[in-house]
Amino acid sequence: MKLYSFEESGNSYKARLLFSLLNIDYELVNVSLLDDEQHQAPFITLNPRGEVPVLVDGALVLRDSSAILLYVAGLHGKGEWWPTDIAAQAQIMEWLAFAASWVQYGVFTARALLSFGIPANGLPADFPGEVLAGAVIRAHRSLEILETHLREHAWLAGGHPTIADIAVFPYIALAPMGDVSLDAYGAVQAWIARVKKLPGFVGMPGLDDPRYRRR
Repeated sequence: MKLYSFEESGNSYKARLLFSLLNIDYELVNVSLLDDEQHQAPFITLNPRGEVPVLVDGALVLRDSSAILLYVAGLHGKGEWWPTDIAAQAQIMEWLAFAASWVQYGVFTARALLSFGIPANGLPADFPGEVLAGAVIRAHRSLEILETHLREHAWLAGGHPTIADIAVFPYIALAPMGDVSLDAYGAVQAWIARVKKLPGFVGMPGLDDPRYRRR
């Protein structure tokens, strides 16, 4: 399997983290978003969306982090990271949708604006409008939802780590990069600490130094 990734992309990190947790060998190809390689040949032919990650496994090409998580966990997760039970799958899918909506338009957007100077989500760098204010509101609402759930559950779905946790973890843990403090969310912080203790865990820029891009 070949993974097209960028080190500072949280969505790319989701795939890299799962590969590491499952101890899977793969080929890593860096696509520099800072040099706009995602919009240039040959990558733009592989993914017309101009986004990472992209997973290539033989003739199969997957261009979405959630799809990649589901595929890799289904192949190699031994029924744990993506269980066979339909109800458990449905619970996980709720969190994958949460990551792609609430998290994406909340903490993801705030981080993109304040640490990288771009609105992301397909918008041009000079997009007008007060994007940040809405992102911060969504960010804290997302954290409130997570906090309520994690006060009663150690993991997001099924009582053990699944791809639900991997999908939600990166941008929530990186929230301080968008000046969204985690101080009021003790259960979320405890969950982040649990994820970091998983065997095979690997980090990414910003997890330990959220201001590294603004020094």
